[in-house]
Amino acid sequence: MGRDFDAVAAALSDIYYVICPDMVGRGKSDWLPEGQTYTYTQYINDLTTLLTHIRQSDATAPQAISWLGSSMGGLLGMIMASIPGTLITKLIINDIGPFITHDALKKIRSYVGLMPTFQTFDMGEHFVRQIYAPFGKLTDAQWHHMAMHSLHQQSDGTYRLHYDPRVAHFKLDDDAPDVNLWSCWRNISCPTLILRGIHSEIFPRDVAEQMLTSNPYASLIEIPDAGYAPALMSDFEINSVRNWFFE
Repeated sequence: MGRDFDAVAAALSDIYYVICPDMVGRGKSDWLPEGQTYTYTQYINDLTTLLTHIRQSDATAPQAISWLGSSMGGLLGMIMASIPGTLITKLIINDIGPFITHDALKKIRSYVGLMPTFQTFDMGEHFVRQIYAPFGKLTDAQWHHMAMHSLHQQSDGTYRLHYDPRVAHFKLDDDAPDVNLWSCWRNISCPTLILRGIHSEIFPRDVAEQMLTSNPYASLIEIPDAGYAPALMSDFEINSVRNWFFE
């Protein structure tokens, strides 16, 4: 969700025109009528429409785009940056690569789509801290911020996670294929920074190394004390993003 990235957005906003959308089905965005329509085609169409609207309605909006995407946002960035005529001129992808194994997908899908109910906000925050522990060593204030925007209070006073559980409508069959976007990756011709949590199980180092050897525009920074996926809240993470974008 867009508010997950308040810290890095604030650090970029003195120079950049920053947009942090809630993707459909998440946060304050609407839910789709049918769960099976939560697809990458839908997300890319939504993002293209959003960017077109902003450029047409706001004369101060830049035409070129610097993209920072975490996990799914990184995959969307890779796809959009690989399209001929793309407006993306700089790309940062956070803890995701063009190849994701079946087993890695199962780990992601083991918690995406969960919809537990919590009697109190504190109980919900405890759950957020547990399930997102690989994000890194966050402060109490940072965990509270994440919980504030990850939880939604319902009419009966209880709390639930702030997204449509049908975003994970898909079932992962035993013979489901790996995700393979190597062709997209090799077609990217803008400067690209790869961020990787050093303990990431979803984005192994050998995939990151293959990305470097297969695309001459790519560089890599590994994030200490983080797995999948760095929260981009620490000074090191924010400075890495800011310094690279501002080069």
